[in-house]
Amino acid sequence: MQEFQINTPAEGFVDITRKVEAALQEAGVQSGVCLIFVPHTTAGITINENADPDVVTDMLAGLDNIVPRLDYRHAEGNSPAHIKASLLGSSVTVPVRDGRLYLGTWQGIYLCEFDGPRRRTVAVSCMEAP
Repeated sequence: MQEFQINTPAEGFVDITRKVEAALQEAGVQSGVCLIFVPHTTAGITINENADPDVVTDMLAGLDNIVPRLDYRHAEGNSPAHIKASLLGSSVTVPVRDGRLYLGTWQGIYLCEFDGPRRRTVAVSCMEAP
């Protein structure tokens, strides 16, 4: 397993595809799977379009609509961040074929920050298929 750090904005999606690809290259896996995980409760991971930045803007607006600011009981005031992170999840798994992440033409891997700015850890575990 490899880890890398990302400095995030207050809220937003950070394209980490290249960093995950670098971890895959270092692992030397040719065929298998790559698990990408964030050990945080107010950040998530997702795969989505990385060609048009409006997709990320729309995703953030949509999540704000789904998770409005209410009178939450959690004392830290970041309950929406916890809910958004749970909705997106803390990991994704990507197939590996011929030593490369098997992503669609327009797909990228995003670290999703909902309670920043922060320094986040991303763990990458790439495993060869038997």
